[in-house]
Amino acid sequence: MISLSHDIIRSDLYMSLLFTRRDVLASIAISIAFVANAPIGASDDAPPNVLFLSIDDLNDWTGCLAGHPQAKTPNIDRLAAGGVLFRNAHCSSPSCNPSRTAVMTGMPCYRSGLYDNRQRMRTVLPDAELIPRYFSRHGYWSAGSGKILHYFIDQNSWDDYFPDRSTENPFPRTLYPENRPVSLPRGGSWQYVETDWGPLDVSDEEFGGDWLVSDWIGKQLRRQHDKPFFLACGIYRPHEPWFVPKKYFDQFPLEEIQLPPGYRADDLDDLPPAGRKRGPNRYFEHILQEDQWKRGVQGYLASIAFADAMVGRVLDALEQGPNADNTIVVLWSDHGWHLGEKQHWQKYTAWRLCSRVPLIIQAPRGVPGLPQGTTAGQICDQPVSLASLYSTLTDIAGLPPKEGSTEPSLVPILKDPESAWPHVAITHLQRPNNYGISGKRYRYIHYDNGDEELYDIQMDPYEWTNLADDPAFAAQKASLRARAPHDFAQFVPADGGTLPALTWHTDIESLPPAIPNDTELEIFFHNKSGQPVEIVRVDADKSRHSYGILETGWFKPYTSRSGQVWLVKSNKNQLMGYFLSGNESAQAVIP
Repeated sequence: MISLSHDIIRSDLYMSLLFTRRDVLASIAISIAFVANAPIGASDDAPPNVLFLSIDDLNDWTGCLAGHPQAKTPNIDRLAAGGVLFRNAHCSSPSCNPSRTAVMTGMPCYRSGLYDNRQRMRTVLPDAELIPRYFSRHGYWSAGSGKILHYFIDQNSWDDYFPDRSTENPFPRTLYPENRPVSLPRGGSWQYVETDWGPLDVSDEEFGGDWLVSDWIGKQLRRQHDKPFFLACGIYRPHEPWFVPKKYFDQFPLEEIQLPPGYRADDLDDLPPAGRKRGPNRYFEHILQEDQWKRGVQGYLASIAFADAMVGRVLDALEQGPNADNTIVVLWSDHGWHLGEKQHWQKYTAWRLCSRVPLIIQAPRGVPGLPQGTTAGQICDQPVSLASLYSTLTDIAGLPPKEGSTEPSLVPILKDPESAWPHVAITHLQRPNNYGISGKRYRYIHYDNGDEELYDIQMDPYEWTNLADDPAFAAQKASLRARAPHDFAQFVPADGGTLPALTWHTDIESLPPAIPNDTELEIFFHNKSGQPVEIVRVDADKSRHSYGILETGWFKPYTSRSGQVWLVKSNKNQLMGYFLSGNESAQAVIP
């Protein structure tokens, strides 16, 4: 305790064992109760509401997907029991920014040109209309809380947000250990500072973070609205760092932790050079050297359990409020996560462990695009992409199709999961011409140097055996390769280096008053300090507004005004220095 200052085969087995495993009987009872109280029908004259639940960095370690035998997700499982579970759903990219951009714009990476975490959505897609704004334009009240986009809110896309959308900081206060690292020593400047874990001796409410998000969302679900709503709830865990209240760690005693079932020591032997390069990384090697593998798995499982509890709070609020009978519920994760499989830790790969994500959709009877609603407990194994959520939601809600939309609506397979589905799911890997293609049975991976991988998911769900060079599977490889995009949007790097540089001031005593005028501009912050920092805006009345954490090595633009003062604080809440905005857009390099 810290003092403070997965696959289809396994999933079928899991479902059959639910009735014999004593530790899951409680979740079955909850599932049955939830189904019994599931939305029974939408009003003929009331457009349906949408509850849009996002979970960050969650792979298939859920009960309903059976990715890890010790995962405890009774609330996600009860939602799956009440709706349609997609067991072959894939993200558009194995990193937060491009994946979430694809979901929120309906544009996959090869069309948008946004492939990488370091790009800026509004630089690449200045005019893209996000889902909440589209719904708002069609008579909805669109609101959200928590991380929906990649560390910003995009305030003009929402009618309301918590925290305040004007800050562009989607994170409420969260309690972390004062002295870090706690469990994993820093291996070098290459290590993401948040790669750390441990139990906190606090309540959920004291911890804050996702509890505050679920609290705000719950209040919206419990009240009557004069408009239909599009309500987005961004649960941050199990994103790193894996610090959550101790009671969630207690569910997973360290001596009982099982290592990832998809791990195999010789898993890289049959990979082409590009695959071998993507596999082993310094994180996993460092974690092994520090004897932290089981503790890391424990931290991830505990963080998933915490996230699931927050999902439960939101589902309970919906069920107990006046909107239960007329609300579409969607739950998704932005990408998966490796915990040692293929000698890899983190994300950023095109393998199924990183591309496959939970996706659950539940719709009440009477919604315009799906009058019979979804059938409780249905499972769909067709390959689907998260980029289809935009067209799917507008279709179910009866809104006109978004102009220029090309991603197929999932409504046909929500009606009948066994119906014909002539589509594949494409996952893009950071640059054009790097991608994975998921079919119903086979997966194909293509690297921009021409290297290839092919896997039979039915027989090899963990992708241990690369079939790309096996003549017996040439037809399957050619079939999937033919489904690749023919044209890729150009990669537009995020680079503020051509802008003039602001002066970095470290004499805090000389901090000038902020005298912002009406001239809007952009300040492109670049953190070269070697530690995460907090960016704080100072207004003319001396009030301070946090714009959240900027990780070391990252760069990010913020809307500012001429004469605005920007403070930079260390991860120990100490003032490091400040910048003063000039009369034009500029870069602010934190040394």
